[in-house]
Amino acid sequence: METQEMMMEFDSSSSNESFARVAVAAFAARLDPTVEEITDIKTAVSEAVTNCIIHGYESTEGKIRVECKIHNRELLITVMDRGCGIADVKKAMEPLYTSKPELERSGMGFAFMEAFMDELKVSSMPMAGTIVQMRKKIAKKPEAV
Repeated sequence: METQEMMMEFDSSSSNESFARVAVAAFAARLDPTVEEITDIKTAVSEAVTNCIIHGYESTEGKIRVECKIHNRELLITVMDRGCGIADVKKAMEPLYTSKPELERSGMGFAFMEAFMDELKVSSMPMAGTIVQMRKKIAKKPEAV
């Protein structure tokens, strides 16, 4: 199977979170995922994009880039910002940790991404931005008899 790709870049506005979620779900739909798989993908994308808006750019404006690739029934989603970055990625990925308790953030964004996807990688540099890579294998549905 050939690799299929999609890329989009949009403003770091909370109104674009649902746009990103739906666009990635529409791209993934060509794999004929289950409702549960598509819900997992949409939730993970929502968390990643929201992190860019709330934590990456804080109260400033910037761009969020989402890239998707499909190869051999596997979906790779990359969400990037060029925001303030994360000083301690390991700490940021701890469940219930939040750098914004005053905003009533749950600190579960990375935990949700990890739970709903098969693989999660986060790389970041302070003042340079963050890259979140998520991988999801889409199960092949059994043939109808």
